[in-house]
Amino acid sequence: MKTEGLRRRLEAWMLRVWFDQARGADRLLAWLLAPLLLPLSWLVATLARRRAAQIEHTPAGRPAVVVVVGNVVVGGSGKTPLVIALARALHERGLKVGLLARGYRASADTPLLIDRNTPAAEAGDEALLLAAETGLPVGVGARRKAALDLLVSRHPELDVVISDDGLQHVALPRRLELVMMHPLGLGNGRCLPAGPLREPPERLAHVDALLVPATSPQSVSPSASPEGPRTSAPPRFGIRTELAGIRSLDGRQHWAPSDFVATMAGQRLAAVAGISRPERFFDSLRTLGLDITEYPLPDHAHIDPAWLATLPEPGVIMTAKDAVKCVGFPPALQARCQVLDIRAVPDPALLEWLDQQLSTTACHTSTPSSAH
Repeated sequence: MKTEGLRRRLEAWMLRVWFDQARGADRLLAWLLAPLLLPLSWLVATLARRRAAQIEHTPAGRPAVVVVVGNVVVGGSGKTPLVIALARALHERGLKVGLLARGYRASADTPLLIDRNTPAAEAGDEALLLAAETGLPVGVGARRKAALDLLVSRHPELDVVISDDGLQHVALPRRLELVMMHPLGLGNGRCLPAGPLREPPERLAHVDALLVPATSPQSVSPSASPEGPRTSAPPRFGIRTELAGIRSLDGRQHWAPSDFVATMAGQRLAAVAGISRPERFFDSLRTLGLDITEYPLPDHAHIDPAWLATLPEPGVIMTAKDAVKCVGFPPALQARCQVLDIRAVPDPALLEWLDQQLSTTACHTSTPSSAH
């Protein structure tokens, strides 16, 4: 726990520096470290450019069209709820959809297929959430290409495979790249460790679409690199999130947010969040009018049922990503826990554009991606 606490404080400090929120001693420390961090940042950018040049952008004609939903900023940007929304929308349109995920902190060393009944320790929390929320086949593996091959071999009927992250995975072939922008923008515009970027900003000029959260700065303007300028900027589509409701972990009760707030009036809840930016979850709960005690955990952290049972508050509320790790907990503990469900709502224009891209792919079997 001490190591995780130190990691959480370090991550918080880095975010303040990267997104120009550092003050006083934080700003001074960042200035002192800059001579050490900037050369490393330049090296990361150089390696990222080389890696991007090696990515295989497949023409149409593969058994399934691979759509990568990724980001260039470290940390959570809301990709997983969006992947769920896109998968549902395409499935409702009659397409056969599969999903890919890394399975972060999953125990399996080899690629595997999972469903909603796979233990979280084997699947990883985000992958299990994809399976639980969509009911679609999900391939999991740190080696995305191997997971993709396993998925399409077991499900040759698939029309589309959506990868939750994987933008920087050289071996993963893809037809479309959609980049989810971070709610705070690009920060200082530098690559790790001097900034929050996995790749230099110019990478954004070569993807197929930019997905902009409602709370994200609108001033992001990616510039094309000298090596391969686009004839036009990638299209942008807005993404908003909304509260889908609150449910008990055991699934026996469901509330509209306003009804839950009325039910909990005068009671304090333990708010548990093992996500990259737990303050967003806590802010959402306070905006609803709930009285909470914050229990932030590291992203993807294991949740110990014994620890959860010792929390002094009469009720517990958690994210859906954390909830999938608590399936199988003692019934009394499950009944005490509630889950806040968040739904991503993509701009209808994004779905129309995606329909058009997939239709074009089906009709023109030899046309490479226009973005690369």
